Amino acid sequence: MAKAAQNVILSPSRDIPFDKLVLSQSNVRRIKAGVSVEELAEDIARRGLLQGLNVRPVLDADGVETGTFEIPAGGRRFQALSLLVKQKRLAKTAPIPCIVRDAAFEILAEDDSLAENMQRVALHPLDQFRAFQALREKGQGEAAIAAAFFVTPQIVKQRLKLASVAPALLEVYAEDGMTLEQLMAFTVNTDHARQGQVWDAVKNSWNKEPYAIRRMLTETSVRASDRRAVFVGVDAYEAAGGVVLRDLFQGDDGGWLEDPALLDRLVTKKLETEAEALASEGWKWIEVATDLPYGYSHGLRGLAGDPAPMTDEESAARATLLAEYRALVEEYSGQDEYPEEIGARLGVLEMSMEALEQRPLIYDPAEIERAGVFVTLDRDGSLAIYRGYVRPEDEPREETAVHDGDDADAIGQGGDVGLSSWKPSATSAGGTVITSGGQPIGTDSSEDEEDGALKPLPERLVMELTAHRTLALREAIGRSPDVALTLLLLKLVTDTFRTSSASGSCLEASVRHVYMSAQAPDLKDSVVAKLVDERHAAWEAELPLGDDDALWDYLSVLDQGSRLALLAHCLSFGINALHEKVNPYGAGISATGLTRRMAHADLVARAVDLDMVEAGWEPTVDGYLNRVPKTRILEAVREAKGEGNAQLLDHLKKGEMATEAERLLKGSGWLPEVLRRADLVARDGEAIAEGQGEDAGQPDDIDLPAFLMADLPDSNASMLAAE
Repeated sequence: MAKAAQNVILSPSRDIPFDKLVLSQSNVRRIKAGVSVEELAEDIARRGLLQGLNVRPVLDADGVETGTFEIPAGGRRFQALSLLVKQKRLAKTAPIPCIVRDAAFEILAEDDSLAENMQRVALHPLDQFRAFQALREKGQGEAAIAAAFFVTPQIVKQRLKLASVAPALLEVYAEDGMTLEQLMAFTVNTDHARQGQVWDAVKNSWNKEPYAIRRMLTETSVRASDRRAVFVGVDAYEAAGGVVLRDLFQGDDGGWLEDPALLDRLVTKKLETEAEALASEGWKWIEVATDLPYGYSHGLRGLAGDPAPMTDEESAARATLLAEYRALVEEYSGQDEYPEEIGARLGVLEMSMEALEQRPLIYDPAEIERAGVFVTLDRDGSLAIYRGYVRPEDEPREETAVHDGDDADAIGQGGDVGLSSWKPSATSAGGTVITSGGQPIGTDSSEDEEDGALKPLPERLVMELTAHRTLALREAIGRSPDVALTLLLLKLVTDTFRTSSASGSCLEASVRHVYMSAQAPDLKDSVVAKLVDERHAAWEAELPLGDDDALWDYLSVLDQGSRLALLAHCLSFGINALHEKVNPYGAGISATGLTRRMAHADLVARAVDLDMVEAGWEPTVDGYLNRVPKTRILEAVREAKGEGNAQLLDHLKKGEMATEAERLLKGSGWLPEVLRRADLVARDGEAIAEGQGEDAGQPDDIDLPAFLMADLPDSNASMLAAE
């Protein structure tokens, strides 16, 4: 016969005076953790004791109860009560609710102490959020909630921010379908529909890290640290109706501006306002652009203005600063280094004097009437104004001058070679022509149909890539005097002994500067652009420009090496290795001329040993990978890293594929065919064009994506790669 279940008998509860309670050595908690005793005391004072103490009677040597009780479970509550007694906020004899164990109870005191702590279940963060939300709905403010639970107001704001997440995603989190960090990432965008789309896209993906979720939710937004946002100001953007997404859970540099089109309109409007203010200075034209292209001032003459004189007050202020600076330098001249505060003061004095010495330039009014100004944004988001540029057509000419159109036959440039590409579009009331906008932006087509065919590269992309190559060739020619001289002789001999015009050469031997109408935004900040500009500035500082006699004498006595170096530098500005649209109606360059130009460019590239990888070009998401179809991306990875790596990417969406391909191609030396040198061959005589990567054809050496390598030992990773 089965035994009947025994009835559970609970230990009785009773109120025991505080002064009859003592701590037990059987309490297993030894390390301070969680809410401090001081904070617990304040909470007890506010709401009372929510949980009684677990006590046992103290026996004397004969086993008789002494009337005192020890506390094996509830020691922190007892310490908090002791603090209230010490502060005279609780009486020594105040009754304390206790659960009293019998002295002969079979369960050990240490057992009770351990069970009370281990069987406690921490509150789920979602429950905490919902509790905070309920308190706020019942009238409690964020500061009051924070004070009541001894957390910062920021913590309360963060938990309440979770209300912006779609309820369906909150349920996924409650069922442990996503982490708290992932849930936090969804708060950057309050659009529940978009949140659901992003979760559907990442929940079965290998990459569902919080940063990836944030990127997808803000991919059409502009960071508040962007120079356009800095220029306009986030407050002005919000005042115009713009929405800012903010992340309470990590640094976001001020958030994301959700309406780029509105931001661009505000930037343009503010730049135009600045341009209208400049019109009162009497300039003939003002060009306004968010971005000025590389070489925007080539072909224009810069005015040489005179610095404005200092006022009496400015002169006196500079003299005072200089006197203090010299006194400090003299006083501490015998020391190895200046004391920290003196060094800081000298730095302040130098900056103050420099600010006074940076005088605005005063130009000849007659020159102002024919010159213009560029108004744009600097890299840090500040306003940049470049005054005093004269176009060739605005230069003063003699009335008897004959214009026979000799400049109209520049290869691939029509009649505008050497001139600014800007065209007037608006005129202010004062007669100043104001042009707003910049270079036309090519329309990016939607993602190509993935029919498996390898289609030609988009023409604008080819133009941008060949602009990179043209600039790299210029830099290489500029440091290769012997090749430059050979190139010049080749062009001159061809022109002299050919009966027809030798159009299609990659050298504009006039030398006319070739303007790159299609170029990537990063071209002006590239390594080779900086090298060209630095070399140009160095020569410009040396040459006695503006005086033909002095310049003639200078060049006459220049040593042969310097003459060749100067020749190479000047010649480099005529390099034109650009792919351009063929015009079948005669204007511009013909198909035959373009073919000959590119072949000629290859000839020069071999002569200077051009390496576009060393020149700084890399296949980035923005510069190449997002501009081509997926088949092109896979082809690049296959050539650089082998078939195995390409197969790991072929299931990804285009954006993810481009990002992963950029990582794989980093440092591989891969180049698109338009940037390769066909004369280079691989080792062992295999004719493989430059830029296919060192790892191609080695399927055993697969560079696995990070999500496949996580937590795998080397042996398993190798097996997975082999599979």
